[in-house]
Amino acid sequence: MSPPVAARSHQTRATRDLILDAAERRFGERGFTGVSMRDLAAEAGLRNQASLYNHFRNKRALYEAVLTRGIDPIIAVITASAAASRSGQEVTPAAFLDVVIDYLIEHPHLPRLLQRAALDDSRQLRNIVVRLIRPVYSQGVKVLGETSRHWERGDIPHLAIGLYQLIFGYFTSAPLFATVADEDPMSATALARQARFVKVAVARLLDDAAPERPAARRRRDGR
Repeated sequence: MSPPVAARSHQTRATRDLILDAAERRFGERGFTGVSMRDLAAEAGLRNQASLYNHFRNKRALYEAVLTRGIDPIIAVITASAAASRSGQEVTPAAFLDVVIDYLIEHPHLPRLLQRAALDDSRQLRNIVVRLIRPVYSQGVKVLGETSRHWERGDIPHLAIGLYQLIFGYFTSAPLFATVADEDPMSATALARQARFVKVAVARLLDDAAPERPAARRRRDGR
């Protein structure tokens, strides 16, 4: 007797999530070309790679699904924070960072996956990256432009990239940190310390006056 439709649907979703989790890890570690469908099937605990094709038509479709799953929640958090701010609600950077950092702790391979995706030489894959990741950048720049009082408009893109590196860069560089610091960067203690550091650094970047521009400094000094 076949299982009920609801049970089959739940099983399908569970298998799909297992595949996406495995693909996020492996693509983050080795990049698109460094992973085969056979590797992914084994990582996901499937009996053979043919099972993958019941969920994704090819490796590129799986790669795109992994990126989409990883990026969509981040866009949602940025959009929700912007909407709340426009409606007059107080949205603190610390509250926003709590959500994002908790998400990255659950998906520690995502930052490295995004970095590898941006560095990939394939035009087709680069088009996927532009289509999926650019909205995150655009939304972030828009929010910063609306909320950052001290930074000039031309500086906002650099501020956005700097904040990205502060938040995501720790997870991207975790293997390097583990090697040079002889410490587990993913331990609860290290993650809590990093979260505190990021909150302080972001607060200072957003709340303190931006660095004085060279031309203004020369005028002030009478040069």
